[in-house]
Amino acid sequence: MSKRRIFVTSALPYANGAIHLGHMVEYIQTDIWVRFQQMRGNECHYVCADDSHGTPIMIRAEKEGITPQELIDKTKKEHQRDFQGFLVNHHKYHSTHSAENKELTSDIYLKLKSSGFIKEETISQSFDPEKQMFLPDRFVKGECPKCHAKDQYGDNCENCGTTYSPTDLINPYSVLTGATPIKKESLHYFFDLPKFETELKNWLKSANIQDTMRNKLQEWFIAGLQAWDISRDAPYWGFEIPEAENKYFYVWLDAPIGYFAAFKNLCVERNIDFEEFIKPDTQTELYHFIGKDIAYFHMLFWPAVLKGANIRQPTGVFCHGFLTVNGEKMSKSRGTFIKAETYLKHLRPEYLRYYFASKLSAKVEDIDLNLEDFRQKVNSDLVGKLVNLASRCAPFLTRLAGNKLSSELSDRSLFDLFAEKSEIIADYYEKREYSFAIKEIMNLADKANEYIDAEKPWVLAKEENKAEEVQKIATIGLNAFRQLIIYLKPILPQIAKDSEEYLKCGELSWEDVKKPFIDKELGIFKALLQRVEEKQIAAIISDSKEDLSKENNIGKKTDKKKTADSVENNTPSEIAIDDFAKLDIRIAEVLECEKVEGSDKLLKFKLNVGELGEKQVFSGIAKYHQPEELLGKLVVYLANLKPRKMRFGISEGMILSASNEENLQVLLASGRAKAGMRIS
Repeated sequence: MSKRRIFVTSALPYANGAIHLGHMVEYIQTDIWVRFQQMRGNECHYVCADDSHGTPIMIRAEKEGITPQELIDKTKKEHQRDFQGFLVNHHKYHSTHSAENKELTSDIYLKLKSSGFIKEETISQSFDPEKQMFLPDRFVKGECPKCHAKDQYGDNCENCGTTYSPTDLINPYSVLTGATPIKKESLHYFFDLPKFETELKNWLKSANIQDTMRNKLQEWFIAGLQAWDISRDAPYWGFEIPEAENKYFYVWLDAPIGYFAAFKNLCVERNIDFEEFIKPDTQTELYHFIGKDIAYFHMLFWPAVLKGANIRQPTGVFCHGFLTVNGEKMSKSRGTFIKAETYLKHLRPEYLRYYFASKLSAKVEDIDLNLEDFRQKVNSDLVGKLVNLASRCAPFLTRLAGNKLSSELSDRSLFDLFAEKSEIIADYYEKREYSFAIKEIMNLADKANEYIDAEKPWVLAKEENKAEEVQKIATIGLNAFRQLIIYLKPILPQIAKDSEEYLKCGELSWEDVKKPFIDKELGIFKALLQRVEEKQIAAIISDSKEDLSKENNIGKKTDKKKTADSVENNTPSEIAIDDFAKLDIRIAEVLECEKVEGSDKLLKFKLNVGELGEKQVFSGIAKYHQPEELLGKLVVYLANLKPRKMRFGISEGMILSASNEENLQVLLASGRAKAGMRIS
């Protein structure tokens, strides 16, 4: 069989946040597949990069008080640290904000333009009347026009996956100011996607894509393909469009091109022929591993752009589902929104790599990380079956055989059984049916341990002149262990490396599973894994809740000394009397109170504030109070707070409340107080 030449990518993590365990599903799945291909002797290159453009980068950088460049540099280092911590072996980890990507993106755009695939059109675009600026997609939120999910961004719905224009949102509002955007005209550039309908349908028939995704894509053809807006107005963090003033490439144009940019950087380092991998008639293979939520971009826009630029299209696109924890969506408040960094403080990466592999299949299905099942499976399979097999055999060889294997396998039946499974297990890996591979491998592990139980070397070791027989049993057991390590090496690379050092067998390849391992001196055996304890899981949950607290405080300026003193003494930070004197606090009568349609949090008030007249206030207390509870009540009101324009109207001031960790109550005045009375 000739050696395959394969180029593999995972979706690009966004450079405005930390890597969490939900992300790791994809990168572990991809890494396992790449390592398997390399064990089979194929040339397989795995690249990835931070997705470093777009408006969320600007928002996050502003929140942290740093520049976008400083943010993406910092985030890239953190992402690389986390991936390496989970033994994900990117051959190149790059950034979409790179010289290679700028050059490739501009080149592809100009090719599309010269071929007539770029159209200009003046469109009505969302504009913030307070900020006096055009609002890029993710600066606008509102209700999805298709599924009506609330608080969706202006480019696509995270709930149903629909793509749309920000002007299509229902009840839109500016993320920057809360103002209702107005429509204003702007010249934009569109990629003529409908021209590629026939080519896309042909590609979808031949590409390696799951049937469920192939069927899903048909829905978009039925609905009708639309021209794709690939430009954004300044201000925007990204690459400027050639020959277009104050226009930038939409992040979803240059992001997938970033796959090629990262690979091109690797090709220069390793003297690989980049053009051989991207030319239209290439014999090489290209595979993308992605989440099901971004299939639209990878299976319609991306292959159409490549076709238009005369570049090879993907050989296959592999989608996976989302991660739940304990049967529910990951939750920051419950501590199940677990960052990669947090997990790695307490547990080895192999545990999660193995557990995910035991759940992953070629289907586009969500997988669940049940933390108790995780602990039991790891302890049972990896510690109780795999590592235990080696730890049962090694001491006998050390004590009775000079730490050396027998010169032959006295019984080949177990070895041959394991070797016969080679192509079956390889086929599972190739098709990404990792859970089936795990079942097959653990079935073999059971048989190996049953063999040791039946032969009882610990009994024979007590008898005279039985050392050679014990050596033969241990040799058969360690050959089985070595074969299991070969089969699990794509999933457990560090354990495989530690085992290779103990066995002194060199770097194991897939074909080694068929070669008996005999007449060798072994290294010093050390425990390969420890059991997962309940307290370690509890610590991860606890630390994840602390992570939430830290995240909520990003961008908040505090006096560190005062804060530290306040925590230690359980006293509030002090302010000057002049600061308090600035507050105009009054008594106000609640004339009207009602829930706000389209919001789960807000109540709308009409207040009588005496000589100040009637005021309208929105307050996020709907979780704690019913409107009828507050009608006619006297509340404490901050009168000189700057009015805020919200998507539901103007909020003129603030109703004051008191809270503890579990509850929040509006401050009510006694019956002797009067509307408009000043509190001092």
